[in-house]
Amino acid sequence: MLFCLKRSLNEALKSCFSLSNRSREAVLEALASTVSRDPTAYPYQFQDDPYLSPRTSTEFKLFSLSQESGRSAAKYIVNNNPKLFTKDFAEPHIPCLMPETVSLRLEEVSEEALKERITLRKVTAAVDMYDQLLQAGTTVSMETTHSLLDLICLYSDRDPVQDGEPQTDDAEFGEELKKRKARVRRASDFLKFTWKENNNAERIFNLLPERDTRCYSALIRGMVKHGAYAKAFSMYTDMLNNRLTADVHIFNALISAAPDVRDKFNERWDLVAELLNQMNQQKVRPDLLTFNSVLKALRRCGFLAKTQALHTLNEMKALGIAPSLASYDHILAVFYKSASSAQNNTDLLQEVIAELEGRIFTCQDPDDVLFFSSAMRICLDSKDLELGYKIQSLVDVGENWRLLGDSFQQSIYYGRFFNLLCMMEHIDVVLKWYKQIIPSLYYPNPQGMRDLLQALDTDSRLDLLPSIWKDIKTLGHDNKPDLVEELLSLMAREKHSSEVQESFAACALDVKSVFDLRPSIEWSAASLSHITTLLLRANKTRQAWEMLQLFKSRNRVPSEGLLNNFLSVCHSDGDSQKAVQLVQLSAAFCLPTTWRLAKRALAEFELTEEQRAILSELETAGEPSD
Repeated sequence: MLFCLKRSLNEALKSCFSLSNRSREAVLEALASTVSRDPTAYPYQFQDDPYLSPRTSTEFKLFSLSQESGRSAAKYIVNNNPKLFTKDFAEPHIPCLMPETVSLRLEEVSEEALKERITLRKVTAAVDMYDQLLQAGTTVSMETTHSLLDLICLYSDRDPVQDGEPQTDDAEFGEELKKRKARVRRASDFLKFTWKENNNAERIFNLLPERDTRCYSALIRGMVKHGAYAKAFSMYTDMLNNRLTADVHIFNALISAAPDVRDKFNERWDLVAELLNQMNQQKVRPDLLTFNSVLKALRRCGFLAKTQALHTLNEMKALGIAPSLASYDHILAVFYKSASSAQNNTDLLQEVIAELEGRIFTCQDPDDVLFFSSAMRICLDSKDLELGYKIQSLVDVGENWRLLGDSFQQSIYYGRFFNLLCMMEHIDVVLKWYKQIIPSLYYPNPQGMRDLLQALDTDSRLDLLPSIWKDIKTLGHDNKPDLVEELLSLMAREKHSSEVQESFAACALDVKSVFDLRPSIEWSAASLSHITTLLLRANKTRQAWEMLQLFKSRNRVPSEGLLNNFLSVCHSDGDSQKAVQLVQLSAAFCLPTTWRLAKRALAEFELTEEQRAILSELETAGEPSD
């Protein structure tokens, strides 16, 4: 084994040094390629402090946000107090550990000062400096003007929040938020900022003596980004009237906005087709994002989408533009609607995966990260396990896993994959994957654990339920009554060997201790019954009797079957006194089955005169009259 490790290491280093243009991290990358992922290790970002390694999805979110918040706060302090952090201990120099230039150094009114403010993303200060230059009669170069318009339009005429800086809303935006909360939510409400009428970008644009395509491009893209779709098309019309040709970025923005300015499906597609024709007339070559914008718009074009999506894909290939993962994601969205994908076959997805098999991807479109989770959803809806494995194999190629997206998108992907495994795979294989991806890659939600319970039930491996309960506690789902009740239900449904029943009883007592520590969790009658049944089967009569007392204190009513089972255990133990107390407990609940329990106890137990009198009275009082 040591020889094999040395050989793989030598091969990796040999390939590393054979590269003429190797990166500074080439040696580290070569070493990393010799080992596989450790499924027992926590994500790399948490390895600096093992004590804070998250065990649940909630802790993962909390620790991630806390870590990022601390990093941003430290960066803010360092950048705003550069004089306190002048020593550079790192060898070689690590730029990101040293203070960045965030404060303004040039105070005089000049174009260089304007460029400095643009570079530092000081929107308000840059606009003020531009106005001062105009007032002083200084002509600002077109290149700097382009950069200024880009900055204003990108941030919708607002200063961006710097790392570590407290986020504040201006008064106008605060009033806008209040108005939004008072009415029905709309899609535009989810935009962080909206385009303000006659903002500084429009004002500066109107002041320009000459306006070129780049100026129009900045405003049109900003308007689309911040929800002013109709205004963007109006600006485009104005540009054409001024005999200017658009660039590819303008067309990409307008195509993506087309569904928002037309109501009917055919009108939306007609507008997209018209924009594509104008691209051809203006001799603007489309790029990957152009076609992805078309495909994304087609997702909102109803019955027209399928035919036009295939035409679009063929057009991409004719121009020699390779589709990205986002392209395929839009295609899948057109052909596989979530409500009906279960009725569709997976031929198209099979073709897509066959074409992508073995390839390594880089992110070319922000929507690339949606492909894998969408593809796995189709496999889940269609119950196609083989195709699901092919998608997972594609994720494992190179660093394709990076295109699973952020932690939320990653949890969606692995949740669907695990759900598919639980439905379609043998339990031994399910448990193998369970150990590989949990919790190093995926923190299952309650539904994921419920899927696992159902898989154990399907393959008759209920003996593993106590170990799954430990994982449920570790993952923080022991406060979910529905999940815990399903676990108890599976354990109590049928009898098992004495060894298994002992482990079930210990698990049931552990569940009880968890519930006792959390008064806010409501005991259901079913949960109490299941725990009592499990304790009775393990001959833990004393603890089972304590559970019966909980029924009354929790205002729950035990079932007739549970009381009969308890009476049978009392008979096996020869405990007549407990049998009498059981019948009295039933009478305290005013159960209609009390007289039957009393009659059975009178017939099966050796009783004292006093006990017989008590039971006879309960039988007579509860027996129905003819």
